[in-house]
Amino acid sequence: MNQRIKELAEQAAVNDMVNNFNGEDYTVRMPSETWAGEFAELIIQECVKVCTEGNQIEKAMGLYYSKQIKKHFGVEV
Repeated sequence: MNQRIKELAEQAAVNDMVNNFNGEDYTVRMPSETWAGEFAELIIQECVKVCTEGNQIEKAMGLYYSKQIKKHFGVEV
């Protein structure tokens, strides 16, 4: 799993704990690393898909941004 994706998964777990802690014991349950990686890649694929929708000008601009998204997360889509 890409380091940034791992950091975001950890941040989400902390945010969940902060938002749902009610003064009692709270256990952070992280999904498996495989599941989290697959889930993140699916989200990234959706973002790339949205970037490349629209008319020809929007698609051309979207290709640039979709490449930047993939590069940032180290994902081959």
